[in-house]
Amino acid sequence: MAAEMLLLLASPLAGGAVLALVGQRGYAAEVNAGFAIVTFGAAARLVARVIADGPLSAFEEQFFVDSLNVFLVALTAFVAMTTSLFSRPYMRIERSHGRVTDAGMRLYHSMYQLFTFTMLLVLTTNNLGVMWVAMEAATLTTVLLVALYRTHASLEAAWKYFILCGVGIAQALFGTILVYFAAERILGAGIGSLLWTHLAAVKADLEPTVMSIAFVFLLVGYGTKVGLVPLHNWLPDAHAEGPTPISAVLSGLLLNVALYALIRFKVLTDGALERPFASGLLMGFGLLSVAVAAFFLSRQRDIKRMFAYSSIEHMGLITFAFGMGGPVASFAGLLHMTVHSLTKSAIFFAVGHAAQKNGTQLMDGIRGLVKVSPTIGWGLMLGTAAILGMPPFGVFASEFLILTTAIAQQPWAAPILLVSLGVSFAAIFSKVQAMVFGEPSAARLPHRPALVPVFTHLALVLLLGLYIPPYLADWYRLAARLIG
Repeated sequence: MAAEMLLLLASPLAGGAVLALVGQRGYAAEVNAGFAIVTFGAAARLVARVIADGPLSAFEEQFFVDSLNVFLVALTAFVAMTTSLFSRPYMRIERSHGRVTDAGMRLYHSMYQLFTFTMLLVLTTNNLGVMWVAMEAATLTTVLLVALYRTHASLEAAWKYFILCGVGIAQALFGTILVYFAAERILGAGIGSLLWTHLAAVKADLEPTVMSIAFVFLLVGYGTKVGLVPLHNWLPDAHAEGPTPISAVLSGLLLNVALYALIRFKVLTDGALERPFASGLLMGFGLLSVAVAAFFLSRQRDIKRMFAYSSIEHMGLITFAFGMGGPVASFAGLLHMTVHSLTKSAIFFAVGHAAQKNGTQLMDGIRGLVKVSPTIGWGLMLGTAAILGMPPFGVFASEFLILTTAIAQQPWAAPILLVSLGVSFAAIFSKVQAMVFGEPSAARLPHRPALVPVFTHLALVLLLGLYIPPYLADWYRLAARLIG
């Protein structure tokens, strides 16, 4: 496993170093995509090893991969690769129209690779302290990317993102220290008290009071990165003001990575307390996020802000599913993480092209896409249908499992979920159908869109709605068993 792990982490790290030197060159987009392809290849090899041999550790147990994180590693590497392919024409158009300077292109390409590296480090490290450091590094890289355009609005969005997530991640640090304090009494002083595998083996012996307090701080800290209400205020601004490829990876990847950290701590906390304390908090904040985000959707005028609130809604739904726990709800949560990542990144790809073609992100200025550019219009329409949970797309399957489980286990929450999903459906569909089928706006910026990533993602989401391959279903079941 050491070779696969080394390549997985070394590829984006080396890519960041190389692109810091040549990121402004005309061929930099190809170099960026090349490193992303190598990273995905390493992730695929790692997945094959885990499927064949089971959970694996490397480098004196500092890295650990099991069924839970290896599927997120594969998803992260895949979406990072397709987003790098989408960003090739997109960022060249941004550069040609003067929105990004040569220095900005170098910053974009190098930080894109470092952002990929930090996410993969969060997912693969066995050390909870290193996880926190990598999450903070992910914040710093994305702050620079959100501020790429150097406008007043983008700088304000980056500053808000930095302050809110910086304060949040400080709470996560205190929670991590408390977990170490609880583990030190059993495992002794030293790095072993921060290793996930060691903690999971003694979770029933951890001090319940300390672990309950720790999880509250961890929920605030990592929940800020997930975008859970009321810690979500940075997310719509960061999506609206940053480059569209960064919106795609923020929604499709970073939110998943932060939620993964919370899930790991949820397993430890519920194991220590022998009662669903962490699960109850996850259900409560998840349900609040779904409800609040749904009612904010109808007020949005910027298309990227609207889909940012959609991401908050869906992350709330996933968090609620993991809070319910059990084999069906956890399976549904993992499936929803997958299909949401693929669908939302595809939507942002289509949105980016639509905004470039019309010269605006305001929905009133985007009309008649199906006539102006049929592929962009249908890509956006199909992506919207998928994210709204219309069959036969995979989002329908995962939402159906979550709702039916809620009706059986938490009937009080089911009406709130149904009303919220109905409100979000009406808000998003009414706005998108006008953009796609309305009277055409004047297309001011003709360009050749990169639509292969859009329809590749949507095809995968459709496949997961019609048929989940047996090995993937087994993968989800194993991961659901680890979550509990």
